[in-house]
Amino acid sequence: MALTPFFGGGHGGRNDIFDPWEHGFWDPWRNFDSVWDRLVPFDHRSLLAGRDMSSLQAVVNTNVDWRETPESHIFKADLPGLERGDVKVTVEGNRTLEISGERTREEENKTDTWHRVERSYGKFSRRFHLPDDANMEAVNAKVENGLLTVTVPKIKKTEREVRVVDIN
Repeated sequence: MALTPFFGGGHGGRNDIFDPWEHGFWDPWRNFDSVWDRLVPFDHRSLLAGRDMSSLQAVVNTNVDWRETPESHIFKADLPGLERGDVKVTVEGNRTLEISGERTREEENKTDTWHRVERSYGKFSRRFHLPDDANMEAVNAKVENGLLTVTVPKIKKTEREVRVVDIN
């Protein structure tokens, strides 16, 4: 795919296009492995060898939508297969909302043959810093059909009374 114009006659059968990847002029990933090895002096692959990465996947795959309406902040998290007791919603004094829980692994029967394991399991946690208008005392949550909905009402802003001050 051509990226920059080339005004110097024919190049690779084209009259007006220069493609830096066509003849290997520029490969941004050519030296990536050697640069990475210099930046990270240990073998990072050995840290992960033999580890079950699905618990990390559970943290990454917990999708949460945050929507703001005139009355509240609404968080919706996809938590398929989890019940009310599997999820914990906490609010901290520094205006932090945390949604956490654990998805347990299905019991394995040694006689079963697994062809694919794509569902993630393990602990998950997501934290959100709430704005100043969030009413931290009136947060409510519900789980229905694998969808967690957390509603954080807004504090109603009172209009400031303006009064004229007499000058003596």
